[in-house]
Amino acid sequence: MEVFYLRPTNGRANDQLRRNHSSQYISIPGYPWEKLRKETPGEYEAYVDLVPAEWTGIKIVVKDETARLYVNDASQPTLIVNHLKQGKDMRGSIGLWIGPGILGHFTDIKVTKED
Repeated sequence: MEVFYLRPTNGRANDQLRRNHSSQYISIPGYPWEKLRKETPGEYEAYVDLVPAEWTGIKIVVKDETARLYVNDASQPTLIVNHLKQGKDMRGSIGLWIGPGILGHFTDIKVTKED
């Protein structure tokens, strides 16, 4: 699976390195965050201003092997992944997930396929 995830408590942390880990891409199997962070530091993570317990708008645009993550109606992507690890011919489902012990809500979900 190809995964984008957000860490809301990192968005306004006082530690800059922790802030830089507020958005992240991983790909399972084969590319967990630990491996990507070690082998390609900073390439699959980026800062984004997040506030815990506030609504966060997310848009993900995928075209061929490139995915762009947009947060809170930003005109520019927060994170760009130029080579999705599963490849451009991947098929499957879309899932929404939150970590253990975390409370999360989802609303107004839209999936659009462009020609």
